[in-house]
Amino acid sequence: MLKSTIKILLVFCSVFAFNLAQSQNIVSTSSNLIGQDNDYNDLQLNTITTAVPFLMIAPDARGGSMGDIGAATSPDANSIHWNASKLAFAEKSMGVSMAYTPWLRNLVPDISLSYLSFYKKISDRQAFGTSLRYFSLGNIQFTDQFGQQTRQFNPNEFAIDGAYALKLSERFSGGVALRYVYSNLTGGVNVVGADTKPGQSVAFDLSGYYENDDMSVGGKDLTTAFGFNFSNIGAKMAYSNTAKRDFIPHNMKLGSRATVDLDDYNSLTFSFDINKLLVPTPPVYKRDSNNAIVIGADGNYVFGAGADPDRGTANGIFGSFTDAPGVILRDAAGNPIENPDGTYQVDPGSVFREEMREFTLGLGMEYWYDDQFAVRAGYFTEHVTKGNRKFFSLGAGLRYNVFALDFTYLIPAYFNSQNIVQNSPLQNTLRFTLTFDFDAFKAQNENEAVN
Repeated sequence: MLKSTIKILLVFCSVFAFNLAQSQNIVSTSSNLIGQDNDYNDLQLNTITTAVPFLMIAPDARGGSMGDIGAATSPDANSIHWNASKLAFAEKSMGVSMAYTPWLRNLVPDISLSYLSFYKKISDRQAFGTSLRYFSLGNIQFTDQFGQQTRQFNPNEFAIDGAYALKLSERFSGGVALRYVYSNLTGGVNVVGADTKPGQSVAFDLSGYYENDDMSVGGKDLTTAFGFNFSNIGAKMAYSNTAKRDFIPHNMKLGSRATVDLDDYNSLTFSFDINKLLVPTPPVYKRDSNNAIVIGADGNYVFGAGADPDRGTANGIFGSFTDAPGVILRDAAGNPIENPDGTYQVDPGSVFREEMREFTLGLGMEYWYDDQFAVRAGYFTEHVTKGNRKFFSLGAGLRYNVFALDFTYLIPAYFNSQNIVQNSPLQNTLRFTLTFDFDAFKAQNENEAVN
């Protein structure tokens, strides 16, 4: 029975991943209307960009080794990043975690992400936590318009969080986190006659977590969990007084897991997360015969398809589910076909396909032996037109007395048209996390006192 259950879980995850991949890779069938360039147009890059993307980097080795997931994994000291509401279900009364990630070492040697987090159970139903995330972009040499060196600067960004979680029932908890974000990328240097400044924003997370450990399958204990987290919901950010403000990475994360206790010493967990950025999708701009973007009488760019990305936070969040421009229909000469109002005609169904491509998927597995040693693996995928991050991840964890050490290694899974593995900026990414168990430390001191 247990083997059948595990097979069902694997099939479920595989079918879900396959269906999402199929929805991402559908190619338009209206080639008679737009000519031979249809496949190319249906796969045009339209990556969503935001300010402070470091907020979306998995800070800890455990989540990173399971395909960048954590919405519904078992609670730990790093839950503030993934889903703060999980803290109310933490088994330990207190925890501290320190993590370090050398980032993009395949490109530059001195970019890194550091993460420090702490939580404390106030009661059996309440918990609070705090964390500090620091992202260093290394040493940058600034030059003027003539290429002369002017100054050196170390761009850096950080975020400080405070979180509170409350059990609303025996199986469901809610959580909220407040976040201050600071981003200093230029050090105040003057750019094209405008003085720059650090970007600042305040944001919040709203999350929920459901856990049911009163289940069994084949005589084995089974725990299921579901979680969601709407994160980084807050004000847009600007780096100068003259520039337009940029969205920070508002994000929706949904996840689920199933944990089977095989016996008193062995347990196996399967998890998956779905993510979607809740920010505007870049539109398709109208272009003239010289391929220059058309500017309207009001001085703004004219959109051929999609929606104006320069809009309010709430409009951007709710509109992010329907604002993809889709595939522009073209005539035999390759020119866009226009509607009577001057906008471009869009291939029917392509808007929905593009919206589906904005979802990323992470799948993860975790095996524990005697709650002392863990082996983890995961896979993360993003559509080629939306960033094309695809990688496998492997990791392990070891608990010893009051300390726990986790690490992960990332293996890029990007292939070209000849199915040859290509170099990736994420190649050779390592993460390390050290966790301190206060409950174990307290119990150790009590035992020493008794002896």
